[in-house]
Amino acid sequence: MYNFAINLYSFAAKVDSLFSKKVKTMLAGQRACFETLSTKIDPNKRYLWFHASSLGEFEQGRPLMERIRKEYPSYGILLTFFSPSGYEVRKNYEGADVICYLPFDKPKLVKRFLDLAKPCMAFFIKYEFWKNYLDELHRRQVPTFSVSSIFRDNQVFFKSYGKDYRQVLHNFDHLFVQNELSKNLLHGIGIDAVTVAGDTRFDRVQQIRQQAKELPLVEAFKQGKLTFVAGSSWQPDEDLFIDYFNQHPEVKLIIAPHVIGEDHLQQIIVKVQGKVVRYTQATLENVQDARCLLIDCFGLLSSIYRYGDIAYIGGGFGTGIHNTVEAAVYGVPVLFGPNYQRFMEAKDLIACGGAFSFNDGNELKILLDKLLFDGTYLQDTGHKAGAYVSSRIGATDIILNHIKGLL
Repeated sequence: MYNFAINLYSFAAKVDSLFSKKVKTMLAGQRACFETLSTKIDPNKRYLWFHASSLGEFEQGRPLMERIRKEYPSYGILLTFFSPSGYEVRKNYEGADVICYLPFDKPKLVKRFLDLAKPCMAFFIKYEFWKNYLDELHRRQVPTFSVSSIFRDNQVFFKSYGKDYRQVLHNFDHLFVQNELSKNLLHGIGIDAVTVAGDTRFDRVQQIRQQAKELPLVEAFKQGKLTFVAGSSWQPDEDLFIDYFNQHPEVKLIIAPHVIGEDHLQQIIVKVQGKVVRYTQATLENVQDARCLLIDCFGLLSSIYRYGDIAYIGGGFGTGIHNTVEAAVYGVPVLFGPNYQRFMEAKDLIACGGAFSFNDGNELKILLDKLLFDGTYLQDTGHKAGAYVSSRIGATDIILNHIKGLL
């Protein structure tokens, strides 16, 4: 049944590739991966294989990859992606020796991939449970680990009809999960090789904070004034917070939209009342009297959050919010829309008083009025957000201490 579903998925992707550039790129990358492995794998080297579905999972696995590379330099690192949004961004990542797409989970492709890669250890990040890969790794006695995985009782593994598929989890030598609930759920289906390590993403955001770039243009824009940073925003988000800040010109506004397209940028410029300067056109002179700094390039958001007094995370009025801890690590309160239930860290931040969700513009106004005009409250909520992130750093150490006997 599983193989039938994979074949159906593969066929659907081929059809979709006729209309989608992203899917076409993925399929081309999968075909090229065997040539990549044939030419770049060093037969005299032992490889640790890390698989990340996309960019977010890569960022979770990155602290562990980099620690192993630093402390055990004799190993090679093989990094695979399933999605172009991960591979195309990180295909030149210097922390891995070989980077390629992962082919579909078909038995013949699996065996061909593993015959070429010959990993001595494998790490699957978060939600990666490819049955044929895991079955074959188990058959070949390759130690295999799940990193930063999280489980919920509505997943197929814990349903009466998921009994056959849950066997795939037994292929892991150990699962490093994010919370106690995940551990208890796994224990309930007879899987005890589990450690609550937490989320390696907290280690990553701490790294990012320590390496954050100084941005003179942003500093000149801020000028010591209260500053609101909106990261990964979408149009429904922007309609709400821009309306508020049009009525409060005393607060500086930085917008880093999720979609950096000319049409979207122009829509934002029209909505904001007052001078808007695009980052790529900014100078130390023209940003000082600007009302809004519009970030029209990639790669800066994680460093820009350090200049904010309040952070807004976009996506809460769509499919789901973006990265909250990337902002919270700087000790600023975090705001977002109502669609956050799938994100444990967002719920935790709300519970500890470091984040707030709202449903409409009126609720946002109440929150912002309280935060912006009560300095003690603003400082207290920001401290709670930062303390939450700090308390969860260390997952990489837990994992590395467990597996170092195998290295």
